[in-house]
Amino acid sequence: MTRPSRQCTQTSREIGRSGHRPGRHRRRLRIPALVLLALTWLAAAPTAGAAPLQAGTVSLGPTVSVLSTYSPSMHRWVRSHVLHPPGTPAGLPTFYLLPGAGGAEDGISWFNNTDVRRFFANKRVNVVLPIGGRFSMMTDWAANDPALGRNRWQTFVTRELPSAVDRVFRTSGVNALSGVSMSGGPALDLVTHAPGRFRAVASYSGCPGTTDPLGMMATTAVVARGGGNVVNMWGPPDSPAWFRHDPIVNAAKLRGKAIYLSAGSGLPGPVDGPLLRNGGGLVGGNVIEAVSLQCTTNMSNRLRGLGIAHRFVHRPDGVHTWGLFYADLVESWPLIARAIGA
Repeated sequence: MTRPSRQCTQTSREIGRSGHRPGRHRRRLRIPALVLLALTWLAAAPTAGAAPLQAGTVSLGPTVSVLSTYSPSMHRWVRSHVLHPPGTPAGLPTFYLLPGAGGAEDGISWFNNTDVRRFFANKRVNVVLPIGGRFSMMTDWAANDPALGRNRWQTFVTRELPSAVDRVFRTSGVNALSGVSMSGGPALDLVTHAPGRFRAVASYSGCPGTTDPLGMMATTAVVARGGGNVVNMWGPPDSPAWFRHDPIVNAAKLRGKAIYLSAGSGLPGPVDGPLLRNGGGLVGGNVIEAVSLQCTTNMSNRLRGLGIAHRFVHRPDGVHTWGLFYADLVESWPLIARAIGA
């Protein structure tokens, strides 16, 4: 696959931030996209009496689309980049890549900071990259938050989004889920709550665990970084909801899944690539990755104690950079591909 043009890359970044291109060409370029989206909805509209399909796509090229999905649980539209083979053939499995702490709303994402488009270019799989969920831990919150709003990301990721993807892209219905950094632990948690939806799960440099001291601290720090009140998420720490969403506590529910865990050492090295370009290494990424390593080790030990097969990759370098995350994504793909038949 050839690399997207500069114009296409700029377009995708702006879609992740605000939904339109900046500058003096906004009106000329925006209208066709909206018309295309409307036509997509009309073409996919079901017969009278059936629930309407609240989703539509805009093409960014032969192998990249933007899927807009309405979330009834959050009363909002959520966009996702979708990577797919040319012609969007039917019957393919789907691999969901959840975003980091900024929810990809800040333009920092798998799509913008790694070579995922090139890596998946010749693979028989749909790759879905949601845009949203900043500092939310990708979960359903007990209450709306003054800073972070209404969050029902568990419902969206395990029900609403897959339903839309399956219908629009005519998939096989076979799925895998992954999370990175903030969403690494939550990806494991989501699979424990929707075991029938996903066959494989990966956590890249995340912090599995929410009720041990390190996991509780990391979870609270992520929410606080976004200005949110963690009590609005699952109630006060140590309340029952915190235990229900702890993948270490509920690790037995992952039995039978293909599981990939990874973390770096917290020491910079070749896997990071240029730190200034990949981010993290010069702004506390060493500490963050060291925490991720300890959290992930705790998860691996728990799975091992339960006799649950998994793969845990502990690299000798890596300081919470996109270079590290991408290397682990590539490393995890054979395990995930086998599980979903890609």
